[in-house]
Amino acid sequence: NETVKNKAQNPIIFADVPDMSIIRVDDMYYMASTTMHLSPGLPIMKSDDLVNWELVSYAYDILADVGELRLEDDNNTYGRGSWAPGLRYHNGVYYASTFSATTNKTHIYTTRDIENEPWKETSFSPSLHDHTLFFDDNGKVYLIWGVGEITMVELESDLSGIKEGTERVLIENASAPAGDNILLPAEGSQLFKIDGMYYLFNITWVREGMRKVLIHRAESIYGPYEGRLVLRDRGIAQGGIIDTPEGNWFAYLFRDYGSVGRIPYLAPVTWEDGWPVLGIDGKVPDELDLPADKGLSPGIVASDDFKREPGEPDLPLVWQWNHNPDHSGWMINGQEGYLRLTNTRVDDRLLQTRNTLSQRTIGPVSSGSIGVDVSGMKDGDYAGLALLQYRHGKVGVKREDGNTYLVMVLAEGEERTEQERVLLEQDVIYFKAECDFRDRTDTANFYYSLDGENWVSIGSRLDMVYTLPHFMGYRFGLFNYATEEAGGYVDFQFFTIEEHISGR
Repeated sequence: NETVKNKAQNPIIFADVPDMSIIRVDDMYYMASTTMHLSPGLPIMKSDDLVNWELVSYAYDILADVGELRLEDDNNTYGRGSWAPGLRYHNGVYYASTFSATTNKTHIYTTRDIENEPWKETSFSPSLHDHTLFFDDNGKVYLIWGVGEITMVELESDLSGIKEGTERVLIENASAPAGDNILLPAEGSQLFKIDGMYYLFNITWVREGMRKVLIHRAESIYGPYEGRLVLRDRGIAQGGIIDTPEGNWFAYLFRDYGSVGRIPYLAPVTWEDGWPVLGIDGKVPDELDLPADKGLSPGIVASDDFKREPGEPDLPLVWQWNHNPDHSGWMINGQEGYLRLTNTRVDDRLLQTRNTLSQRTIGPVSSGSIGVDVSGMKDGDYAGLALLQYRHGKVGVKREDGNTYLVMVLAEGEERTEQERVLLEQDVIYFKAECDFRDRTDTANFYYSLDGENWVSIGSRLDMVYTLPHFMGYRFGLFNYATEEAGGYVDFQFFTIEEHISGR
């Protein structure tokens, strides 16, 4: 059906891109999202059609240089880091704001060139949960935040902190339009001013139900606010609205979709009596009157042969480190085309290992494969390809007592179970992980190859689960860690991501 092919389909991104905040500057849209404990963090994407997005920058290289982010002394910051960023454009400056339970601060980043210029940071205490930064027409700058009770403060003009004495409650019970049976009180604030009216978006979660979208509106930013329940459809919720240059409106929202993560949807918006009406007959449609999706590669994910032209960055923006990297332990040989990971310390498990390099998995199905030269490994080293989450699977090479083995492991937190091992008698080996997210199947299988062409299944199926300790969709991870002594290394020759799996 050609009409279907020429139109966008929901979800617009079948990958973990939660807590979106979208702005339009002239004809270009920009979006910020959450990546929590990953570095660099607070990703910025751009699109000229609201459908096809590409990464253009990160607001920070590292959130902070602290032990939790360095995975030191058995500490980590999974599920924390930075959350729910907001994006604004005001008087020629872009603002990306976020908050962190890791630093217990509110962080605001600024740049005049969102694609090419580094961001500058301002931070202050406390950490204001799910806040929305707002520049009003009178020159005042506000932060609005809260869970259930929605509160507002005015900021100093240089955003260096909160103006004393300006805190006030805007809405005592923002969950009220959803009734009394509330599991998760209203949060996820995003504020918009449209035709002189203020619209505050929130979500709430009812018991034995799903997330819902709430909107409160007022003629003054101080209120009084009247609220409505505006969408209840498959848990698609949390976000805001954006207009096109032509004057059409869309809501941007996301949906919890099992182990692939929280995936973005768009819904058309119409206006009735000064209220935005989300969706069509109360539903988010599968098809949108927007240009068709051209695929998530290379804008959101991308294969990499690690070859680099002079002047190119060592790592494309699709890559993020699990926590802060140790820059002494990795290098790109751009001429020969490999990524070398060298162990700089001894660790006992993958989730506490520095310099695990990761990319998103994507739905409905995807596979990631690598080639790796293991000739530089030391006894006790383990290197290969993982599917990262609290419950995870990994396939790789282990060096033990001078012998080299292919080993597949299933793990959940600190519990690890070796599923299979095969003696290896060559230096270059290939691994693949295949993910099936269709209808929340949420399974993955692992393979190895001696020649890069003929694949052999190894170990057991991974039943993928989206867990709150990590609060993130599964990611492909390239890893190397030492359990006995530092100094061993491996050379990853390529990473290939594909949107199909065996037989599909």
